Amino acid sequence: MHDESRRAAALLDAQRKAAALFERISRELIRPGITEARLTREIAELGRREFGIERNWHKRVVRAGLNTLSPYDENPPDLCIGEDDIVFVDLGPVFEDWEADFGRTYVLGDDPDKHRLCRDISAAFAEGKRYFQESPDITGSELYRYAQQLAAQGGWEYGGPIAGHLVGEFPHKSMPLDRATCYADAGNHTPMRGLDPLGRARHWILEIHFVDRRRGIGGFYEELLTIG
Repeated sequence: MHDESRRAAALLDAQRKAAALFERISRELIRPGITEARLTREIAELGRREFGIERNWHKRVVRAGLNTLSPYDENPPDLCIGEDDIVFVDLGPVFEDWEADFGRTYVLGDDPDKHRLCRDISAAFAEGKRYFQESPDITGSELYRYAQQLAAQGGWEYGGPIAGHLVGEFPHKSMPLDRATCYADAGNHTPMRGLDPLGRARHWILEIHFVDRRRGIGGFYEELLTIG
């Protein structure tokens, strides 16, 4: 298999394993009455025990209720998951030497706004991926602006400072990269496609974070953009 095909296959395999972990998290761990901190510990234990995860390339993020408004870089106070709540999980597990980055949102109860938010972030991810695929010269700032437009179309606000980032072999952050070109954000006016400093294809994650500050809810959806 060609090296680039092998890299793509390895990243996709890491994502499949992450998706299987999230299925277990959804089915077995997310429940009312548990704090975000305890759920984070249980996720780490499940990952080690059942999936052999010993490393994560970024911090584990578990957000519930009002904390779902907070983007990645914030560290809001620990909350307890309620009976009629919204929760999102964002993990960066490393499988062998390959990074995954996966995020999903879960709704406990029947609140129609929370369920609509879940549907909208999933649809926005698909639409953002389509837009990327049909725009060969797209820049990071263009993708970020499009994610903001998708949020506004649904009556939401875009909740984070980025709409995506690079991913690869662990630790991809140790590569000699220009950090200004590593994120799909308002300041990245360079094309997302192209080669990294080692002459390999750059692979991206697309992340969607929609919020409604009046209702105090947010939703997050994330996975590979350039593969799959």
